[in-house]
Amino acid sequence: MIAVCGSGAFGTALAISIAAKGTEVLLWARDADHVVEMAEARENNRRLPGLPFPATLRVTADITDIPADVPILLSIPMQKLRMMIQDHSTTLAHRPLVACCKGVELSTGLGPTALIAELVPSATPAVLTGPSFAADIARGLPTAITLACADADLGATLQEQISTPALRLYRTTDTTGAELGGALKNVIAIAAGTVMGAGLGDSARAAIMTRGYAEMQRMALALGAQVETLAGLSGFGDLTLTCTSELSRNYRFGLSLGRGDGFDTSVTVEGAATARAVQNRADAMQIDMPITAAVVALLSGKYDLSDLINGLLSRPLKEE
Repeated sequence: MIAVCGSGAFGTALAISIAAKGTEVLLWARDADHVVEMAEARENNRRLPGLPFPATLRVTADITDIPADVPILLSIPMQKLRMMIQDHSTTLAHRPLVACCKGVELSTGLGPTALIAELVPSATPAVLTGPSFAADIARGLPTAITLACADADLGATLQEQISTPALRLYRTTDTTGAELGGALKNVIAIAAGTVMGAGLGDSARAAIMTRGYAEMQRMALALGAQVETLAGLSGFGDLTLTCTSELSRNYRFGLSLGRGDGFDTSVTVEGAATARAVQNRADAMQIDMPITAAVVALLSGKYDLSDLINGLLSRPLKEE
Protein backbone atom coordinates (compact mmCIF):
# COMPACT_ATOMS: atom_id res chain seq x y z
CA MET A 1 0.00 0.00 0.00
CA ILE A 2 0.93 3.63 -0.61
CA ALA A 3 -0.75 6.60 1.10
CA VAL A 4 -1.07 10.06 -0.43
CA CYS A 5 -1.84 13.03 1.80
CA GLY A 6 -3.31 15.95 -0.12
CA SER A 7 -6.17 15.84 -2.60
CA GLY A 8 -5.03 18.62 -4.89
CA ALA A 9 -4.42 17.90 -8.55
CA PHE A 10 -0.90 16.51 -8.10
CA GLY A 11 -1.67 14.31 -5.10
CA THR A 12 -4.76 12.95 -6.83
CA ALA A 13 -2.78 12.29 -10.01
CA LEU A 14 -0.12 10.34 -8.13
CA ALA A 15 -2.81 8.31 -6.37
CA ILE A 16 -4.51 7.48 -9.67
CA SER A 17 -1.24 6.58 -11.38
CA ILE A 18 -0.01 4.26 -8.63
CA ALA A 19 -3.43 2.63 -8.14
CA ALA A 20 -3.75 2.02 -11.88
CA LYS A 21 -0.99 -0.61 -11.68
CA GLY A 22 -2.97 -2.51 -9.04
CA THR A 23 -1.35 -1.12 -5.89
CA GLU A 24 -3.71 -0.31 -3.03
CA VAL A 25 -3.65 3.47 -2.49
CA LEU A 26 -5.25 5.50 0.28
CA LEU A 27 -5.82 9.18 -0.57
CA TRP A 28 -6.28 11.46 2.44
CA ALA A 29 -8.02 14.83 2.28
CA ARG A 30 -8.64 17.11 5.26
CA ASP A 31 -12.05 18.22 3.93
CA ALA A 32 -14.57 15.53 4.91
CA ASP A 33 -17.18 16.86 2.48
CA HIS A 34 -14.67 16.60 -0.35
CA VAL A 35 -13.92 13.01 0.63
CA VAL A 36 -17.64 12.15 0.43
CA GLU A 37 -17.84 13.78 -3.01
CA MET A 38 -14.83 11.83 -4.29
CA ALA A 39 -16.08 8.55 -2.83
CA GLU A 40 -19.46 8.95 -4.51
CA ALA A 41 -18.20 10.25 -7.88
CA ARG A 42 -15.07 8.05 -7.94
CA GLU A 43 -13.11 11.04 -9.19
CA ASN A 44 -11.87 14.40 -7.94
CA ASN A 45 -14.28 16.79 -9.61
CA ARG A 46 -12.82 19.81 -7.80
CA ARG A 47 -9.19 19.40 -8.84
CA LEU A 48 -8.91 16.78 -11.59
CA PRO A 49 -12.31 16.24 -13.21
CA GLY A 50 -12.91 13.58 -15.82
CA LEU A 51 -10.22 11.20 -14.58
CA PRO A 52 -11.84 8.25 -12.76
CA PHE A 53 -10.34 6.51 -9.75
CA PRO A 54 -9.05 2.94 -10.21
CA ALA A 55 -10.75 0.28 -8.10
CA THR A 56 -7.73 0.06 -5.76
CA LEU A 57 -7.91 3.75 -4.80
CA ARG A 58 -9.77 4.62 -1.59
CA VAL A 59 -10.29 8.03 0.01
CA THR A 60 -10.46 9.04 3.66
CA ALA A 61 -10.67 12.10 5.87
CA ASP A 62 -9.17 10.23 8.83
CA ILE A 63 -5.38 10.16 8.60
CA THR A 64 -5.19 7.45 11.26
CA ASP A 65 -6.65 5.07 8.66
CA ILE A 66 -3.13 4.88 7.18
CA PRO A 67 -1.39 1.74 8.48
CA ALA A 68 1.78 2.24 10.49
CA ASP A 69 4.17 0.62 8.00
CA VAL A 70 2.98 2.46 4.87
CA PRO A 71 5.04 5.16 3.10
CA ILE A 72 3.25 8.49 2.76
CA LEU A 73 3.51 10.89 -0.16
CA LEU A 74 2.97 14.41 1.18
CA SER A 75 1.37 16.40 -1.63
CA ILE A 76 0.93 19.54 0.48
CA PRO A 77 1.90 23.09 -0.64
CA MET A 78 5.28 24.04 0.79
CA GLN A 79 3.99 26.97 2.83
CA LYS A 80 1.36 24.72 4.47
CA LEU A 81 3.57 21.69 5.02
CA ARG A 82 4.74 22.66 8.54
CA MET A 83 1.21 23.02 9.88
CA MET A 84 0.09 19.73 8.34
CA ILE A 85 3.05 17.84 9.80
CA GLN A 86 2.62 19.42 13.23
CA ASP A 87 -1.07 18.52 13.26
CA HIS A 88 -0.41 14.87 12.41
CA SER A 89 3.12 14.20 13.69
CA THR A 90 2.12 11.04 15.58
CA THR A 91 0.69 9.38 12.49
CA LEU A 92 3.64 10.50 10.35
CA ALA A 93 6.33 9.16 12.70
CA HIS A 94 8.59 6.15 12.05
CA ARG A 95 7.98 5.80 8.32
CA PRO A 96 9.17 7.10 4.94
CA LEU A 97 7.73 10.54 4.15
CA VAL A 98 8.06 11.66 0.54
CA ALA A 99 7.55 15.39 0.00
CA CYS A 100 5.84 16.12 -3.32
CA CYS A 101 6.01 19.91 -3.10
CA LYS A 102 8.45 22.37 -4.62
CA GLY A 103 9.60 25.37 -2.67
CA VAL A 104 11.38 26.87 0.31
CA GLU A 105 9.61 27.76 3.55
CA LEU A 106 9.42 31.55 3.71
CA SER A 107 9.73 31.84 7.48
CA THR A 108 12.80 29.58 7.88
CA GLY A 109 14.41 29.05 4.45
CA LEU A 110 14.09 25.27 4.90
CA GLY A 111 13.32 22.87 2.10
CA PRO A 112 10.83 20.01 2.55
CA THR A 113 13.26 17.28 3.62
CA ALA A 114 14.90 19.52 6.25
CA LEU A 115 11.45 20.50 7.50
CA ILE A 116 10.43 16.86 7.84
CA ALA A 117 13.68 16.04 9.65
CA GLU A 118 13.08 18.90 12.09
CA LEU A 119 9.46 18.06 12.89
CA VAL A 120 9.48 14.25 12.66
CA PRO A 121 13.03 13.07 13.49
CA SER A 122 11.96 9.41 13.46
CA ALA A 123 10.76 9.58 9.86
CA THR A 124 12.96 9.13 6.80
CA PRO A 125 12.49 12.07 4.43
CA ALA A 126 12.58 11.95 0.64
CA VAL A 127 11.44 14.26 -2.14
CA LEU A 128 9.66 13.57 -5.43
CA THR A 129 10.20 16.31 -7.99
CA GLY A 130 10.76 16.97 -11.68
CA PRO A 131 9.02 17.98 -14.92
CA SER A 132 5.46 16.79 -14.54
CA PHE A 133 1.90 18.04 -14.84
CA ALA A 134 -0.84 16.39 -12.83
CA ALA A 135 -3.14 15.71 -15.78
CA ASP A 136 -0.34 14.01 -17.73
CA ILE A 137 0.43 11.68 -14.82
CA ALA A 138 -3.23 10.85 -14.20
CA ARG A 139 -3.82 10.10 -17.89
CA GLY A 140 -0.88 7.72 -17.99
CA LEU A 141 1.18 9.85 -20.36
CA PRO A 142 4.96 9.18 -20.30
CA THR A 143 6.58 11.19 -17.51
CA ALA A 144 10.04 11.01 -15.89
CA ILE A 145 10.79 12.57 -12.51
CA THR A 146 13.37 12.42 -9.73
CA LEU A 147 13.13 10.62 -6.39
CA ALA A 148 15.75 11.89 -3.95
CA CYS A 149 16.44 10.06 -0.69
CA ALA A 150 19.63 10.17 1.37
CA ASP A 151 19.06 6.50 2.28
CA ALA A 152 20.02 4.76 -0.98
CA ASP A 153 18.39 1.43 -0.09
CA LEU A 154 15.11 3.06 0.89
CA GLY A 155 15.28 5.19 -2.25
CA ALA A 156 15.50 2.04 -4.38
CA THR A 157 12.50 0.54 -2.57
CA LEU A 158 10.40 3.68 -2.99
CA GLN A 159 11.42 3.87 -6.64
CA GLU A 160 9.91 0.43 -7.23
CA GLN A 161 6.77 1.19 -5.23
CA ILE A 162 5.94 4.52 -6.89
CA SER A 163 7.08 3.91 -10.48
CA THR A 164 4.50 2.79 -13.03
CA PRO A 165 4.78 1.78 -16.70
CA ALA A 166 4.28 5.45 -17.66
CA LEU A 167 5.70 7.25 -14.60
CA ARG A 168 9.45 6.59 -14.57
CA LEU A 169 11.43 7.56 -11.46
CA TYR A 170 15.17 8.21 -11.47
CA ARG A 171 16.72 8.17 -8.02
CA THR A 172 19.48 10.16 -6.36
CA THR A 173 20.80 10.62 -2.83
CA ASP A 174 21.25 14.37 -3.43
CA THR A 175 18.13 15.68 -1.72
CA THR A 176 19.55 19.21 -1.55
CA GLY A 177 20.04 19.47 -5.29
CA ALA A 178 16.73 17.84 -6.17
CA GLU A 179 14.58 20.03 -3.95
CA LEU A 180 16.47 23.24 -4.79
CA GLY A 181 16.09 22.55 -8.50
CA GLY A 182 12.36 22.10 -8.05
CA ALA A 183 12.07 25.22 -5.93
CA LEU A 184 14.27 27.64 -7.84
CA LYS A 185 12.89 26.84 -11.28
CA ASN A 186 9.50 28.21 -10.13
CA VAL A 187 11.10 31.61 -9.54
CA ILE A 188 12.64 31.59 -13.00
CA ALA A 189 9.30 30.49 -14.48
CA ILE A 190 7.66 33.62 -13.06
CA ALA A 191 10.37 35.71 -14.73
CA ALA A 192 9.98 33.82 -18.03
CA GLY A 193 6.23 34.31 -17.97
CA THR A 194 6.67 37.99 -17.21
CA VAL A 195 8.88 38.64 -20.23
CA MET A 196 6.45 36.77 -22.47
CA GLY A 197 3.47 38.59 -20.99
CA ALA A 198 5.22 41.89 -21.60
CA GLY A 199 5.74 40.96 -25.26
CA LEU A 200 9.53 40.81 -25.10
CA GLY A 201 9.73 37.65 -27.20
CA ASP A 202 11.11 34.13 -27.24
CA SER A 203 14.74 35.26 -27.37
CA ALA A 204 14.27 37.14 -24.11
CA ARG A 205 12.67 34.08 -22.54
CA ALA A 206 15.61 31.92 -23.66
CA ALA A 207 17.99 34.41 -22.05
CA ILE A 208 15.99 34.37 -18.79
CA MET A 209 15.95 30.57 -18.74
CA THR A 210 19.69 30.30 -19.40
CA ARG A 211 20.81 32.95 -16.93
CA GLY A 212 18.20 31.71 -14.48
CA TYR A 213 19.71 28.24 -14.70
CA ALA A 214 23.08 29.81 -13.83
CA GLU A 215 21.47 31.33 -10.72
CA MET A 216 19.98 27.95 -9.78
CA GLN A 217 23.40 26.34 -10.02
CA ARG A 218 25.07 29.12 -8.04
CA MET A 219 22.69 28.76 -5.11
CA ALA A 220 22.49 24.98 -5.14
CA LEU A 221 26.25 24.43 -5.35
CA ALA A 222 26.83 26.91 -2.54
CA LEU A 223 24.51 24.78 -0.39
CA GLY A 224 26.32 21.55 -1.19
CA ALA A 225 24.32 20.14 -4.08
CA GLN A 226 25.83 18.14 -6.93
CA VAL A 227 26.09 19.83 -10.32
CA GLU A 228 24.80 16.65 -12.00
CA THR A 229 21.53 16.92 -10.11
CA LEU A 230 20.85 20.42 -11.40
CA ALA A 231 21.57 19.20 -14.94
CA GLY A 232 18.96 16.45 -14.57
CA LEU A 233 15.20 16.16 -14.40
CA SER A 234 14.74 18.07 -11.14
CA GLY A 235 16.75 21.04 -12.40
CA PHE A 236 17.16 21.62 -16.13
CA GLY A 237 14.25 19.32 -17.03
CA ASP A 238 11.75 20.99 -14.73
CA LEU A 239 13.01 24.45 -15.69
CA THR A 240 12.36 23.71 -19.37
CA LEU A 241 8.80 22.49 -18.79
CA THR A 242 7.81 25.20 -16.35
CA CYS A 243 9.12 28.10 -18.43
CA THR A 244 7.45 27.03 -21.66
CA SER A 245 3.93 25.85 -20.84
CA GLU A 246 0.84 27.72 -19.73
CA LEU A 247 -0.11 24.64 -17.72
CA SER A 248 2.50 25.90 -15.25
CA ARG A 249 0.88 28.03 -12.55
CA ASN A 250 4.11 29.96 -11.97
CA TYR A 251 4.49 30.71 -15.67
CA ARG A 252 0.83 31.79 -15.93
CA PHE A 253 1.32 34.03 -12.91
CA GLY A 254 4.30 35.63 -14.64
CA LEU A 255 2.25 36.13 -17.79
CA SER A 256 -0.34 38.02 -15.75
CA LEU A 257 2.37 40.21 -14.21
CA GLY A 258 3.80 41.01 -17.63
CA ARG A 259 0.39 41.84 -19.06
CA GLY A 260 -0.72 43.79 -16.01
CA ASP A 261 -3.69 41.47 -15.50
CA GLY A 262 -5.19 40.12 -12.30
CA PHE A 263 -4.52 36.55 -11.18
CA ASP A 264 -6.76 34.05 -9.37
CA THR A 265 -5.64 34.27 -5.74
CA SER A 266 -6.99 30.78 -5.02
CA VAL A 267 -4.29 29.26 -7.26
CA THR A 268 -1.14 28.21 -5.38
CA VAL A 269 1.96 29.92 -6.84
CA GLU A 270 4.86 28.39 -4.92
CA GLY A 271 7.44 30.53 -6.74
CA ALA A 272 6.19 33.76 -5.18
CA ALA A 273 7.03 32.79 -1.58
CA THR A 274 10.09 30.85 -2.72
CA ALA A 275 11.52 33.94 -4.45
CA ARG A 276 11.39 35.91 -1.20
CA ALA A 277 12.90 33.06 0.84
CA VAL A 278 15.66 32.47 -1.70
CA GLN A 279 16.51 36.16 -1.92
CA ASN A 280 16.86 36.32 1.87
CA ARG A 281 19.23 33.34 1.77
CA ALA A 282 21.17 34.73 -1.19
CA ASP A 283 21.65 38.07 0.55
CA ALA A 284 22.90 36.35 3.70
CA MET A 285 25.34 34.19 1.70
CA GLN A 286 26.31 37.03 -0.70
CA ILE A 287 25.22 35.05 -3.77
CA ASP A 288 24.43 37.14 -6.85
CA MET A 289 20.91 36.26 -8.09
CA PRO A 290 19.70 39.23 -10.17
CA ILE A 291 16.70 37.51 -11.78
CA THR A 292 15.42 36.32 -8.42
CA ALA A 293 15.93 39.83 -7.04
CA ALA A 294 13.96 41.28 -9.96
CA VAL A 295 11.06 38.87 -9.33
CA VAL A 296 11.00 39.83 -5.64
CA ALA A 297 11.05 43.53 -6.54
CA LEU A 298 8.21 43.05 -9.02
CA LEU A 299 6.14 41.12 -6.46
CA SER A 300 6.56 43.95 -3.97
CA GLY A 301 4.61 46.24 -6.30
CA LYS A 302 7.07 49.06 -5.69
CA TYR A 303 8.96 48.76 -8.96
CA ASP A 304 7.95 49.21 -12.58
CA LEU A 305 8.53 46.29 -14.92
CA SER A 306 10.34 48.42 -17.50
CA ASP A 307 12.75 49.71 -14.87
CA LEU A 308 13.55 46.16 -13.73
CA ILE A 309 14.15 45.03 -17.31
CA ASN A 310 16.41 48.01 -17.96
CA GLY A 311 18.25 47.22 -14.75
CA LEU A 312 18.95 43.65 -15.87
CA LEU A 313 20.01 44.77 -19.35
CA SER A 314 22.35 47.42 -17.99
CA ARG A 315 24.33 45.07 -15.74
CA PRO A 316 28.08 45.03 -16.48
CA LEU A 317 29.11 42.87 -19.43
CA LYS A 318 31.07 39.77 -18.43
CA GLU A 319 32.16 36.31 -19.51
CA GLU A 320 29.54 33.58 -19.49
